[in-house]
Amino acid sequence: MWKGKKKKKVNQMNTITLKVRMDCHCLGCVRKVKKALSKLKGVERFEVDMKYHKVTVYGYVDEEEVMKAFKSIRKKAEPWPYVPYTEVAYPYDPQVYDLEAPPNHVRATTDPDVVNLNPRDEKVFTMFSDENPNSCSVM
Repeated sequence: MWKGKKKKKVNQMNTITLKVRMDCHCLGCVRKVKKALSKLKGVERFEVDMKYHKVTVYGYVDEEEVMKAFKSIRKKAEPWPYVPYTEVAYPYDPQVYDLEAPPNHVRATTDPDVVNLNPRDEKVFTMFSDENPNSCSVM
């Protein structure tokens, strides 16, 4: 029986964006995060944004490996929960509006009533649109 080496799974280049709980605004938290990420195999580079508690990792790593690294330094991490407000039809809906979100971002949702315009609202929006030559112009 042939006993060969197991082939190692090759990861593809990923961009992983996480929201990491950094309660203090000192450089010690950033230093811990940088140290943990630099020890991970496959990390090409990373960015830490303390203001929005955002960490972006670029490299040949899985999200699970990065989450384990944050767990080892006792930092709570979750996938980045925000999307640009232009991707949501109703950005001020209570389900998606979040005061802690970065500028021009809202909380991500899969609710079709919030993400997509209903036909009646779409008709109203196009009625007052600048692209519509038959639109109502109230000045």
